[in-house]
Amino acid sequence: MKSLFIIILIGIFTISCKNSESQKNNTTLNYPTTKKVDTVTNYFGTEVKDPYYWLEDDRSEETAAWVKAENEVTFGYLSKIPYREALKNRLEKLWNYEKIGAPFKEGNYHYFYKNNGLQNQYVLYRQKNDETPEVFLDPNSFSEDGTTSLGGLSFSKDGNIVAYAISEGGSDWRKIIVMDALTKEIKEDTIFDVKFSGISWKDNEGFYYSSYEKPEGSELSAKTDQHRLFYHQLGTSQKKDPIVFGDKVKRRYINGTVTEDGKYLEIRASISTSGNELYIQDLSKQNSPIVTAVNNFDSETTVLDSQDETLLLVTNLNAPNKRVVKVNAKNLVPKNWVDVIPETENVLSTSTAGGFIFATYMVDAVSQVKQYDYDGKLIREIELPGLGSTNGFSDKKEATVIYYSFSNYINPGSIYSLTLSTGVSKLYHKPAIDFNQENFETKQVFYNSKDGTKIPMIISYKKGTVLNGKNPTVLYGYGGFNISIPPSFSIPNAVWMEQGGVYAVPNIRGGGEYGEAWHNAGTKMQKQNVFDDFIAAAEYLIKNNYTSSNYLAVNGRSNGGLLVGAVMTQRPDLMKVALPGVGVMDMLRYHTFTAGAGWAYDYGTSEDSKEMFDYLKGYSPVHNVKAGVEYPATLITTGDHDDRVVPAHSFKFASELQEKQTGNNPVLIRIETKAGHGAGTPVSKTIEQYADIFGFTLFSMGFKELPNKGEISK
Repeated sequence: MKSLFIIILIGIFTISCKNSESQKNNTTLNYPTTKKVDTVTNYFGTEVKDPYYWLEDDRSEETAAWVKAENEVTFGYLSKIPYREALKNRLEKLWNYEKIGAPFKEGNYHYFYKNNGLQNQYVLYRQKNDETPEVFLDPNSFSEDGTTSLGGLSFSKDGNIVAYAISEGGSDWRKIIVMDALTKEIKEDTIFDVKFSGISWKDNEGFYYSSYEKPEGSELSAKTDQHRLFYHQLGTSQKKDPIVFGDKVKRRYINGTVTEDGKYLEIRASISTSGNELYIQDLSKQNSPIVTAVNNFDSETTVLDSQDETLLLVTNLNAPNKRVVKVNAKNLVPKNWVDVIPETENVLSTSTAGGFIFATYMVDAVSQVKQYDYDGKLIREIELPGLGSTNGFSDKKEATVIYYSFSNYINPGSIYSLTLSTGVSKLYHKPAIDFNQENFETKQVFYNSKDGTKIPMIISYKKGTVLNGKNPTVLYGYGGFNISIPPSFSIPNAVWMEQGGVYAVPNIRGGGEYGEAWHNAGTKMQKQNVFDDFIAAAEYLIKNNYTSSNYLAVNGRSNGGLLVGAVMTQRPDLMKVALPGVGVMDMLRYHTFTAGAGWAYDYGTSEDSKEMFDYLKGYSPVHNVKAGVEYPATLITTGDHDDRVVPAHSFKFASELQEKQTGNNPVLIRIETKAGHGAGTPVSKTIEQYADIFGFTLFSMGFKELPNKGEISK
């Protein structure tokens, strides 16, 4: 058996004779020649070859051996970058400062998250009155290597019991552990196989959670389609947990949330990542029916709060930028909705605290916050510290002082307290970080995309930067799923800017910066708009001498990884470096893995129609790598436990590029072990990843030494 496995390895990994001549850096690359198979799929009469189909099997010895061989090549190359260790050391030093989260009250304690600096995971502390804070929950103790993380937590109404979820190796699958919050003793058996779920308590008796049936085949890649909402009664076995919703209807995503007053259960059910049905159950009456509020997926509606028999809802029904409405719980249908905060020209997100509604508007990707009462009367606009993005403004109804955070690309996140009666903000915590924001600047520009659409972009860099076209530049993008990319601080990006790097983020279509219309303009048969917006951003940076093609890197993760893959195959001449992370690269098969079918609202699928198939095949990164083309230096990153965007996407793309690349630019794939899509990644692994990414980027741009060694040697 062992000899057979060796023979298989020899067949798969015959060493290629072609060396990548990135030898201007005296670094030789010999890629493993990856086995090809005769897999063919017929789509509407068109036969599509899938030679690397076998890499989809994440449980096979062959795939494991391929991963090992590719990592050996990748880390062998990265180890020869002369300043890789210096970058890592600077990242560690800059990262090593105390980080504190906003406090929140549960029962008789105030809780807050804190990281002393380089701890792999944040630690949850608690404090009673003026007593010394104590460690309540330390995820760093969950596993020796820090790869088991806290994946969510919820306290019972009285604060005496806590249910918390853990993620192992970065997987989306969770375990829920129930603990006595007063004694910190585990109360009962662990709940297993939970995925895409919140934890919402019904008083102090039990909680709601969601999950799928265990899939056949690999838990990390097999399709998961039937989501269900369960109720767990404390003191009973998980096997006895009743299905509250989802046994008679097929929905990919179902979540249940109990209103703060404990009176209503909100159930949101979806077939994709956009649009949801809404159901309400009156928990104050035993065996009350589940009542339909919205019976289609054409809009998104959620419960904001409840007051007696009145529900406050946030919806984009007939309001693409969202509005707040109220409705009697006995007459839930949309025709009975009454505006509380009408739609405006800016996108709205909402929260509640102290009996007030906080409306956060996105104005050209920058936050603006207003405080309203529950009747929709404007109390005040909150004065923010500057142009940037905020988080917080959420607490219980009895709160009189609440907290929020503020940051932008050059301002590390600070926490402010807000007195609700006066609207006065005070600085609560400012991080003591070894980064002088006064040495940097950030500005917003607008440029025209291919079709004339005006796109905002925020550009950040060191003051005094000469616009001579030679500045190393990272252009980051996402462009999908109605997700906005507001300005926020990042330690890796701070290190990049210290080295004289420019960091640019365009708010391209497909995102949520300008509401549902902006989102829809980058979906399905309009997905090319997203790529055109990103290409136009690169052209703007080059035209205005921030950089040039020889000093430009494009970067994105997940749907942003797809963005990078599509743009680098459409315009390989535009950039020197491509950094696609955990990307959706096989657009013909993405919907066959895990919960991928839920992305169809944005992408469409190859099974929808011949027209949709042709469109997807026209930009699918895996299917658009061509022989004889010189692609940019490419570092693909993924995790072996990514069960959101399975690593097979990246495996196939790397194989196509390595086979067909012409010229001197290296094509590498960096496969992190015991890591998933990104959430919960240990700090130590994150630092190593960015040292490799930035080292590869600068090295590929021809830098023999770091542009600014002075910052590194601080």
